[in-house]
Amino acid sequence: MPSTNRYDVTDWPVGNPAKDVGEVINSIIADIKERQNATDVNDGGKPGAVIYIPPGDYHLRTQVLIDVSFLRIEGSGHGFTSSSIRFNVPEDEWPDLHELWPGGSRIIVDLPAGAEEAQGAAFYVERSGSPRISSVEFANFCIDGLHFVADGSGLPAENTYVNGKTGIYVASANDSFRVTDMGFIYLENALTIHKADALSIHHNFIAECGSCIELRGWGQASKITDNLVGAGFKGHSIYAENHGGLLVTANNVFPRGSSSVRFKGVTRSSVTNNRLHSFYPGMVLLEDSSSENLVATNHFLRDHEPWTPFLGIDNGRDDLTGLLSISGSNNSVIGNHFSEVIDAQSIRPAGAAPVVVRLESGVNNFVSNNHVVALDVDSKTSDSCFESQVDALLATGASDGLTVTAVLVDSESARNTILDSGTDAQVVADRAVNAIRATPTVGF
Repeated sequence: MPSTNRYDVTDWPVGNPAKDVGEVINSIIADIKERQNATDVNDGGKPGAVIYIPPGDYHLRTQVLIDVSFLRIEGSGHGFTSSSIRFNVPEDEWPDLHELWPGGSRIIVDLPAGAEEAQGAAFYVERSGSPRISSVEFANFCIDGLHFVADGSGLPAENTYVNGKTGIYVASANDSFRVTDMGFIYLENALTIHKADALSIHHNFIAECGSCIELRGWGQASKITDNLVGAGFKGHSIYAENHGGLLVTANNVFPRGSSSVRFKGVTRSSVTNNRLHSFYPGMVLLEDSSSENLVATNHFLRDHEPWTPFLGIDNGRDDLTGLLSISGSNNSVIGNHFSEVIDAQSIRPAGAAPVVVRLESGVNNFVSNNHVVALDVDSKTSDSCFESQVDALLATGASDGLTVTAVLVDSESARNTILDSGTDAQVVADRAVNAIRATPTVGF
């Protein structure tokens, strides 16, 4: 027989989903709570429900409030297409474009910007009491902030990454949430989750947002895997604080975010097998005594912004920061590939040797078998985002070598082991308090 626990927003009698899908979804959640009001019926009672969003455009003018477990909101297509490219194409060329907006099952966030981030969230999740809210799932639809706004910086409004809009905001402790196959675009904050346990953020397209993934408060045993991610220059692509047992694996992180991965007070976690690309130093930051973490077999690429609209923008860090910077103890950095492909004339401070791995504080860190490629190139720019970036990625022709510091150990860090991760001249450390075996050099 047909299930009473599957809803279609286009079939629901309350509200108009094209004009305000938020009103419709809130009405559906109220129906779920009214019908599923017993906690124990035949060893069950509250199975939850699925809310389906068919392909189409749905404005959201009322924030969706989720306070029930076992709820899945799903669509039929993440619908991502680059709004940034479109907004930086001359307007007289727009009539020749095949499409102007993201598609699929698309939620258009029409909420006013609030004084707090949560007020501008399309989906706000919170429930107090016990047990924690569990098994809320978002799958296979697009959340689109539509436009950015002027912020006084002088940048065109659509390039500021500012609009006070958030895709999904989880405020309370939660268990076994899943965000899969989603598209997030043109939101100041795509996904903000507090106090997560066994969270899965998997196989999403999260880009052209001020910040993409932020895990706040504290959490454990979660994973961020197999995503395509790219924040704006003001925000984080992947950020976590006070987490243990976090797995960040197999993500392709795009280059414009202020950081690719940033941990604050994160322990016993892994950053492995990711492709990380950045236009700025400070790609991966382990801060605030982040300890016993594994950073292994990642590909780091630092090069220059090739797209004309974003020239001259940076994240405020200089080249002594390091591509990977660690403030913590007992971390392992093993088998990573670092490509530093920049114009020597752009190095800050001028004349410095850019740092690849920097150990700022802590003890007993283990840095082994990392490969550093450092090239001095003439950077080129273009008005075409796609072509300029592809050309830059594929350029491997003759370039001059670039002098770098492969590993820099600050005086606040000691008792570290550094093996085969830079020549003797490329490892700058106090050899009386650190164990070092330099990478052999080839004689000339």
